[in-house]
Amino acid sequence: MAAKTTVKKASETTAKTTTKTTAKTTAKPAPKAAAKPASKATAKPASKKHHDRVFISEADQYLFGQGIHYEIYKKLGAHLSCEDGVEGVHFAVWAPNASAVHVIGDFNNWSENVSPMNKLGSGGIWATFVPDAKEGDLYKFLIFTPSGERLYKSDPYGNSQELRPGTASRIVELDRFCWDDKEWMEARRKKDYNHEPVAIYECHIGSWMRHPKPEAEGFYNYRLFADKITEYLKEMKYTHIELMGIAEYPFDGSWGYQVTGYYAPTSRYGSPEDFMYLVNKLHRNGIGVILDWVPAHFATDDHGLGRFDGQCIYEHPDPRKGEHPDWGTKIFNYEKTEVRNFLIANVLFWIRQFHVDGIRVDAVASMLYLDYGKKDGQWCPNRYGGHENLDAIEFFKHMNSIVHGTYPGFLTIAEESTAWPKITGDVNDDGLGFSFKWNMGWMHDFCEYMKLDPVFRRDHHYAMTFAMSYNESENYILPLSHDEVVHLKCSMLEKMPGYEVDKFANLRCGYTYMFGHAGKKLLFMGQDFAQEREWSEERELDWNLLVEPLNRGMYDYVRELLNIYRKYPCMYEFDNCWDGFEWLNCDDKDRSTYSFIRKSSDGKHTLAFIINMTPMLWEDYKLGVPTDKKLKLLLNSDETRFGGKGSKVKATLTPVEEQCDYKDHAVTLNIPAYTALIYIY
Repeated sequence: MAAKTTVKKASETTAKTTTKTTAKTTAKPAPKAAAKPASKATAKPASKKHHDRVFISEADQYLFGQGIHYEIYKKLGAHLSCEDGVEGVHFAVWAPNASAVHVIGDFNNWSENVSPMNKLGSGGIWATFVPDAKEGDLYKFLIFTPSGERLYKSDPYGNSQELRPGTASRIVELDRFCWDDKEWMEARRKKDYNHEPVAIYECHIGSWMRHPKPEAEGFYNYRLFADKITEYLKEMKYTHIELMGIAEYPFDGSWGYQVTGYYAPTSRYGSPEDFMYLVNKLHRNGIGVILDWVPAHFATDDHGLGRFDGQCIYEHPDPRKGEHPDWGTKIFNYEKTEVRNFLIANVLFWIRQFHVDGIRVDAVASMLYLDYGKKDGQWCPNRYGGHENLDAIEFFKHMNSIVHGTYPGFLTIAEESTAWPKITGDVNDDGLGFSFKWNMGWMHDFCEYMKLDPVFRRDHHYAMTFAMSYNESENYILPLSHDEVVHLKCSMLEKMPGYEVDKFANLRCGYTYMFGHAGKKLLFMGQDFAQEREWSEERELDWNLLVEPLNRGMYDYVRELLNIYRKYPCMYEFDNCWDGFEWLNCDDKDRSTYSFIRKSSDGKHTLAFIINMTPMLWEDYKLGVPTDKKLKLLLNSDETRFGGKGSKVKATLTPVEEQCDYKDHAVTLNIPAYTALIYIY
């Protein structure tokens, strides 16, 4: 999260500047392209829905008040309806402190007194049926506060929003799309991803590839992106894509980490049905979809959740609990049942309505610690005097229990940067219940080591081996994410020391170490072909580099690593225990070499990794091995096709009976400079 600090500070001012307008100016219809009708291949006629007059029952209100109405998004928001034979839209919003609420929009010419809402019971829900409203109309809630304020708010449960800088919600139907990913969805329920390959491609749609036509604002829509990204992911052999910034947000520079519309796919790239097309296409091609999800904080823009009805109902009213001073954002009030319901139902919404396969939960550490990013006086302790956020802890346990209990095979991934115990532990054993945790410690040690001039690497040798000492404590993902290539941190390539050819050789060694190490894998877009510039959301990746021999060689090499990773069970079957990993020699700091094996449950196709992190050729290098079988060369990072020098290495290693490295057999080989070798036996 530290890498996002600058962006998040900037977004508060910029986003407000573009959205502080009157209701009518923010509600101008978006360009027609923003709300495309579904194609014939993926659409069916909208069905006429018939509801009782009691659209929101007393039971609905009770369950919401208890924080356990897991389909509350079907009640709150805007829903096409038919009452007494009249078609229209049912609107509902939670605003417990409002003195009155009206719905305004295209259907009533934005008149502020035409469509008042009725308060239902004591829980704070307001509702009304508007006969003239229809799909595609823009709308907002006009909230009157007891103090006389008039607040123009987007719908917290709205499923679409006009293209920024407009901030009005849009009425849409989500049940029209014809899914044909049944085979994928059924297979997902049976998966235990601890023993499956997980190779994630983290991607920002708006800067992956830019559209040449100016009327598209430089963005490919979800459908065009789907066709291009699917081809790319299949060729590279990734198992999943993780999409940044899908829930609606006002400021491009926040990358989607300052959300205003948790229930709406951003209109930057098209309609909700367009996003469904993307997920469906990926599923039909065997690729899972993970969304970045941001329950830690939300944007302060006037049309959003902040002071929604004149008081703090989504954020904590105490600024010591309700504000992030470094990020300029509001913190959800996890004490409040309706807020917990809003967030947990939101995960279920993305699963049920859009078939997503996982969430990567942003900034988990900021939720777990009351003093995260705060100085003395900026936070208050819990009831026991500690800095743990007890309500956030219970929220995570609740969320993961419901999600995993209802949808086996769904992934919840924590971006958590501290040593908080049992992030992926069972909730019945006081764990938080996540599927995986990003191994931020490994990432930090890896990047710091790889940046070093080789002459200094011997003094930091154990930074690269340390992660295995705690590997069993959690189910880990090894992330090289967007946070590592922004804010003057340099691209992965530019972190490497030496001349240009050395940088590429270093990076090939580093990626080999990453793929061989225990833990699932994540690469940010562009890293797999050695993007040379830092990432920026304002431009596309430098795809032109693929014509350069070194960059093309890196692309081919990472594709080869991904193919090996997917092909051999030893690479992923045992990632959270020592059954699948064994050091051959982890102590050779003087020559900065690392060697280890990856093992499978059936004992077949064991892979041996030997990596030289120096510009020196190590001749007659003797290495202990736990086998008398011949080792055959599977991959050599120094091959000319990958941009290497083409140094010759032994195609076969024949073990001899000799004590070496605490093993009963040994092999002897030459290890070229900056070279990673993988052997198989």
